[in-house]
Amino acid sequence: MCAKMYRLMARVYLFGSDVKRALLSVEPLKLDEDPYVRKTAAICVAKLYDISPELVEDRGFIDQLRKLLADSNPMVVANAVAALAEIRDNSRSPNSVFCLDSNTVHKLLAALNECTEWGQVFILDSLSSYTAQDERDAESVIERVAPRVQHANCAVVLSAVKVIIGQLETIRNPETVRVLVQKLAPPLVTLLSAEAEIQYVALRNINLVIQRYPEILRNDIKVFFCKYNDPIFVKQEKLETMVKLAAEQNIEQILLEFKEYATEVDVDFVRKAVRAIGRCAISIERAAERCISVLLELIGTKVNYVVQEAIVVIKDIFRRYPNQYEGVIGTLCDSLDTLDEPEAKASMVWIIGEYAERINNAEELLEAFLDTFLEEAPEVQLQLLTAAVKLFLKKPSNGPQMLIQTVLNQATTETDDPDLRDRAYIYWRLLSSDPEAAKQVVLASKPMIRDDRNSLDAGLLQELLFQLSTLSSVYYKLPSAFVPRVHAIATFAEDGDDEYPRATTVGKRPETVIESVAKLDVMGTLAVPNFPSTVAAEKSTSGDLLADLMGGTDISAPSSALPGPYAANPVLNVMDLGIVSQSLSGVGGTYLGNSGSVGTTTGAVQFSILLPADKGAGLEISGAVLRGPDSIPMYNLIFTNRTQTLLDGFQLQFNKNAFRLAPLRQPQLATPIAPGESRCCQLPLSYSGQSDVFPSSGSTNAVSSMLQVAVKSPHQNQSVFYFNDQVPLESVLVPTPCMDARAFLQQWRSIPDTLERSQHLQVSLVMSQSPEAAGHALCNAANFVLVSQRPLPGTNQTAMYLSGMVPLGPQPHKEWLLLEIIFFPGVQSVKVALRTPVPGLANLVFLAVQRLLQ
Repeated sequence: MCAKMYRLMARVYLFGSDVKRALLSVEPLKLDEDPYVRKTAAICVAKLYDISPELVEDRGFIDQLRKLLADSNPMVVANAVAALAEIRDNSRSPNSVFCLDSNTVHKLLAALNECTEWGQVFILDSLSSYTAQDERDAESVIERVAPRVQHANCAVVLSAVKVIIGQLETIRNPETVRVLVQKLAPPLVTLLSAEAEIQYVALRNINLVIQRYPEILRNDIKVFFCKYNDPIFVKQEKLETMVKLAAEQNIEQILLEFKEYATEVDVDFVRKAVRAIGRCAISIERAAERCISVLLELIGTKVNYVVQEAIVVIKDIFRRYPNQYEGVIGTLCDSLDTLDEPEAKASMVWIIGEYAERINNAEELLEAFLDTFLEEAPEVQLQLLTAAVKLFLKKPSNGPQMLIQTVLNQATTETDDPDLRDRAYIYWRLLSSDPEAAKQVVLASKPMIRDDRNSLDAGLLQELLFQLSTLSSVYYKLPSAFVPRVHAIATFAEDGDDEYPRATTVGKRPETVIESVAKLDVMGTLAVPNFPSTVAAEKSTSGDLLADLMGGTDISAPSSALPGPYAANPVLNVMDLGIVSQSLSGVGGTYLGNSGSVGTTTGAVQFSILLPADKGAGLEISGAVLRGPDSIPMYNLIFTNRTQTLLDGFQLQFNKNAFRLAPLRQPQLATPIAPGESRCCQLPLSYSGQSDVFPSSGSTNAVSSMLQVAVKSPHQNQSVFYFNDQVPLESVLVPTPCMDARAFLQQWRSIPDTLERSQHLQVSLVMSQSPEAAGHALCNAANFVLVSQRPLPGTNQTAMYLSGMVPLGPQPHKEWLLLEIIFFPGVQSVKVALRTPVPGLANLVFLAVQRLLQ
């Protein structure tokens, strides 16, 4: 019965009080005498952590899972390992959840032999992250795991191989490493006798292993020969594996096999086989001549696509070994009339131009292409242009002069391709002004092409070897590149004593998560009074019409107290768009455009209608809070008169808000607003108001950016109108001193790992591919300070670190915001990690960063 309940809890998504009841029911059952109940409860804890990580940690379930690692039942141990591994992957402090030491490893190894096959996979995957203390410890782990490579389940075999390869990094004796590596050959070969899909996965993993240990399967090359009934995806992987294993001692076998493949009916596979011959020639110098002989035999078959692919390959061989195999050019020229593919044509033209001085009829061969110059593909046109220039420089006779003149005229006057036209003009200018300089440019020595067999970066290869038997080893990408994990901040309930989160989002695609975050109540659970839209206020005899109306303070400040340009000209006429644009552009870099939006350095911030005319008895108010000069928040308001009388004398008052915002003065209009007219006013704000937030370190309650405003107009029967606005976090960040990397690291470590929040954000293409542009936007449009920017070791990713500070709670309280932003090449999103003593700010920070990087 207990086990059934756990299975149900592990499958059903729980909310609110359901989580509380589930947690209370699990705790006493974790020490149940029945191992079936214990192993099911372990998986249940992982599911509960997915819903409410903080509460699972508070209840001590993770500690109890660690205790289960020493359980007498191997299945309980396996499920505990699986649960801890999943929790570790989702945790913001993984090392504190599941960190292996020698005692734990020996417990897992003891349970390994008695587990089911999938239990063994869980344990082996966890063991792959263990770093041995010394060589003896590493050899001991390998000895205990080695029998698993003989298992019938392919997943167990690959997981065991992953553990062994990981432990080999600790062993320094080359002979010991060689002996241990050779023990991996038979099980890897055995995997190729399974179903086609398993063969494909095994081949992808094998290709990673042989890049690190190329000798492991070099003597077993025959097992990778393609069979007649192999699917095409298996054949292609076997072809790639054979290229990687090619060496002087087995090249004859491989070339005979490739030659056989070049006669098959699958055109794509034939092309890959021909290219594989060329790759072998480029990577093994002593085999280059034999490879060219095989390619010439294939050209002799007169099969069109084989001939064209062979010419492309021979061009690459010429680049790898210049001035060594030019004797085959005559054979290639005999096949000139059969070429109809752009890449083959471009390769042949390159060969003619590169060896023009050795080809007697080079001019005639190039003229054959000129008849269709304008119809050729761009790559062929570019090669024809360059080849004609090479021919002229090498044989400056009358014939090549006419040829080059014809090509230059066509390339500059009869084509629309800017690349072709620009190159033609450059050649023309070089030839007419300084032929010797043209020789140095066009006939310069070219860089030698490299062996591309082991194309993976060494750091990436090392990371992928630790991901054997996972999708990473199939995609050749790190998990973060295709499975971004996103932790959305939970929204906490306020009804009754239900203190548990309603929902959380983990591991969704970036697009889905952003959409879901947009639907969350990101402004928190601030108690908002249900204001009437129109309230008739009693007449007041004091100067402040709104004194304590919202529980605030007197905000009647003299104009002389305003900073900078605001004291001199507080009112702007929004109907005169030219004047407004000029005035606002000189104040903090903001402007009001014809679209009714405020522009900033990062884009346009739309004015939203805060008080509709039907709710304001004819008074319509639009506005937005932006950052002004000297980092002073500015409330940009547009008052529109849709009544039949003049309006002026407005007074505003703010309710308590998270950032202590209060107006420095009341709106001042030089003239009343006539019916149908609008006025734009920039209202400077200060941090002198009252706060409704009393942050405590570690509080996860969402901080609200809501700003509640009351406005009163004496010409509307002394009515008071209420509206709500949202304050963008970027507008209220206060200036902070520059922080060096050491101080940033100390501040980062002073904030517990449990307070870290991270999220993947979709940003603009420019920002995602240019960390410099993103850093410029964040520092210029907000008060973030760039601390450091560096590439992440072993990856092609870039990390940027920034700091900021936001006023929060009672004066003069401020909170640090520490950001780590990771940029992924080719991905239009960034990963933002935030550490702050008040993680309830996370949603506001993520929204602000996303706005600034759009």
